[in-house]
Amino acid sequence: MTIYDELKARGLIAQVTDEEKIKEVINNGKATFYIGFDCTADSLTAGHFMALTLMKRLQMAGNKPIALIGGGTTMIGDPSGRTDMRKMLTKEDIDHNAECFKRQMERFIEFGEGKAMMLNNADWLLNLNYIELLREVGPCFSVNNMLRAECYKQRMEKGLSFLEFNYMIMQSYDFYHLFQNYGCNMEFGGDDQWSNMLGGTELIRRKLGKDAYAMTITLLTDSQGKKMGKTAGNAVWLDPNKTSPFEFYQYWRNVGDADVLKCIRMLTFLPLEQIDEMDHWEGEQLNKAKEILAYELTSMVHGAEEAEKAQSAARQLFSGVADHENMPTTQLDAALVKDGKVGLLAAMVGAKLCGSNREARQLVQQGGVLVDGEKVTDPTFGLTVEQLQNGVVIKKGKKTYHKVML
Repeated sequence: MTIYDELKARGLIAQVTDEEKIKEVINNGKATFYIGFDCTADSLTAGHFMALTLMKRLQMAGNKPIALIGGGTTMIGDPSGRTDMRKMLTKEDIDHNAECFKRQMERFIEFGEGKAMMLNNADWLLNLNYIELLREVGPCFSVNNMLRAECYKQRMEKGLSFLEFNYMIMQSYDFYHLFQNYGCNMEFGGDDQWSNMLGGTELIRRKLGKDAYAMTITLLTDSQGKKMGKTAGNAVWLDPNKTSPFEFYQYWRNVGDADVLKCIRMLTFLPLEQIDEMDHWEGEQLNKAKEILAYELTSMVHGAEEAEKAQSAARQLFSGVADHENMPTTQLDAALVKDGKVGLLAAMVGAKLCGSNREARQLVQQGGVLVDGEKVTDPTFGLTVEQLQNGVVIKKGKKTYHKVML
């Protein structure tokens, strides 16, 4: 099976500019391709998994990846998939986030001489002269076409700032720059980036008279069509200090029955023949599939040792035995103590089991919370300082355990 056929069989390909040419280039290991990562946080998330694993698959097939850190484009902010404008970050914030991204990417991609490259578009975008840029690339963009692009259409009702309107031009310029200076002939990205990517191929064609190619990756969504990679309103981070290996494992262990095989197919490196055999699994077998998914992804991000620990802890919890050593633990802020106690709702929000007191109160009143094995339905319930010094285990719903301490 060729690499292109494998990507198709795994359900990863959404849209392509020239299928026959892209097949030929990547199947023969002749693609120098890039994927951009804007530095909007100090960690990559589970939502970046598709891009990271795609880069790894293509590199294993002999193609050359460029991981493009968006030090410049982050200063503008991508409007794709947004209903509001992104928070403006300082250059210092962006530089710090870029360094964090680099360390995490090295777990997936092999960098070095003749291998993958890591570049930062701040190196060329921040030096551009505005008038020169307008004269060089402005005539290549039709405002009418830009306004029809999906990434802008959804923002028109609430208001699209001129700052964000420039994003397509900046992303297109990246491809143009990489094509000229690094021989980059392909761009890959999420399906919500299609308009921006077409802007790049068109700019290269109009300015240089040459062909470049683009392919979008299927967005990772659940059976309800919602983007995967968030839990309790928070992103699932690759940084173990933001999402512990156990919590990361548990996220994937708890995916819906309808989503588990799709996730295994898209995100893991298990052979397709093995995955095809799982297609008929049901009932308890789906729980086994979820364990396989969670173990494979946790091992990829945090290493086999952490994956083993997380799996062991999860199995004990599912059997009703709490593994306190490997359980995710939060040290609560001492300022939460009132009259010798920390309110249960405050403890749950502090441990990020809930996004707000209101959400926590509703969960408690509905009987969805156990404290050290005992159901608590009183939202005014408090945890004593003495209890918290020894550690209190809060169970949320059927599957989520968390220890809180002072």
